[in-house]
Formats: sequence, C-alpha cells, structure tokens
Amino acid sequence: MMLPLWPTELLVDGVGCGLLNRSPRVRSLITRLTDLEARWPTALVKPSPRARLSERGEEPTATKAGGVAGQEAELRCVEQDLRDGAQARLVSFSMRLGLAKRAYEHDPATARKLRDLAQDQAEEALTELRHVVRGIHPPILTDRRLAGAVRALAASSGLDVTADTGHLETGPRAPAGVEAAAYFTVAEAPTNAAKHSGSGRASAQLTRVAAGLTVTVSDKGHGGADETTGSGLPGMRRRVAALDGTVRLTSLEGGPTVIEAGLPCGW
Repeated sequence: MMLPLWPTELLVDGVGCGLLNRSPRVRSLITRLTDLEARWPTALVKPSPRARLSERGEEPTATKAGGVAGQEAELRCVEQDLRDGAQARLVSFSMRLGLAKRAYEHDPATARKLRDLAQDQAEEALTELRHVVRGIHPPILTDRRLAGAVRALAASSGLDVTADTGHLETGPRAPAGVEAAAYFTVAEAPTNAAKHSGSGRASAQLTRVAAGLTVTVSDKGHGGADETTGSGLPGMRRRVAALDGTVRLTSLEGGPTVIEAGLPCGW
C-alpha cells in the first residue's frame, strides 16, 4: 500500500531537483512547507484552547471547593467552642447573678458568694472568647505584624524553634488572610513535630518572593509524617488552598520533615 505524498514531495516531483537548486524563491517555499509538515502532526494531537482552559479550571474549582469545605468546618468548630465554652459560662453567670439578686435581702452572705462565683464565670467566659478570637485571627498579627508574631510563636513553642523572618518587619504587608494562614502554618507544624516526630528542634523560615510569601518549617525528627493520622496537615492544606496556595510535604523515613507553603499575594 502506497502512502500519499506530502506537499513538499509533490512540489519536488513537479519542478525537479535542478530547478530547486537554482531558485532561492522555490527553496524558501520548500522550507516553509517543510515547517508546515513538522507542525501538522502536533496540531492534530494538541488539545484545543477550550480544552486547556477546561483542564486549568478543574483544579481551581476543586481547590476552592476544598477551601470552602475547610472554612465551613472551621466555622462549625467556632460555633462549637462558643456553645460549649463562652455561651455555657455566660448562662451560668446569668443564673448565679439572678440567684444572688434574690438572696441579697434575706441572706446577704449567700448573695455575696453567688456574686463572686458569677464574677468568676464572667472572667472565664472572657477567656473562652479570647481563645475563639485567636483561632479566627490572632490579635498578635495586628500588634506585631507577621514577623513579630512568628518570633513570639517560636519563643513560646514547646520545641527549640529557630525563626528566620527575613525582611518582613518592614515594607508592605501581605493581606490579612495570607498572614493568618502563614501564622497558623508556623503554629501547627512545630506542634505536629512535638507530637509525632520525636524531635526537640525545628526551624521556621518566612521569605517574601515575587509571587507572594513562602513559609518553610522543618524538623530533624524521624520523618514518615502521615496526613491520615490526625497530624493537622489536612487542615493546613485546606487553609492554604482557600487562598490558592500550595503545601508541599517532604518526610522520608529517618527525616527530616519539611513543610513548605506557598501563599500568593500582591505586594
């Protein structure tokens, strides 16, 4: 079975090799036709712009869906904390205060005890509310910027954590959501290391790059980190993914474990 001739073969047969050698115009035409032949198979198998756009759209859609699911889970946790913590203590405070008011005239001593207990309940409720607020957006980020907040985390960690915040003390700040994600990444990773890696030391590095912010946390533990064992890594991924960021985990058996989060933002 004979294969069909390509355009250049037809042209060569038509004009002859001698003419091709003498005519620059024909040689130029042959070159262009040869390039066309080389591109033709690629054009046949190359996906269309619509198909490439669809492929690019699938991943962000899945990422956003995961981020939304993560945010919903966090909101449920906040609701649970408020209901079981601050709300319960405020209800107790209100009941004790009401009992104190009724006992005030006929039993002042009991009323004072109930008043003191109600005051303790109010203070505990305030503590619970501060804890919930820190879980949403740590106030220390507002007071000390991201660099100062990370250094405070390192100082208060149960591990010996070395913090390198680069030049984040000055210059433009990242958006609040990016700073919060970076802060919680640094907070979560040493906690995981203390629980699972067997290491007593860790390091955290924050780097301002053209595309945004890079957070790298590493420890010298035994490695083998598993995201399915309640390590907190899935929650970290969801928080970062909600900002179109990425998390890369490297944790071979024998260590070290390195978590690198990339958070895009405009400076």
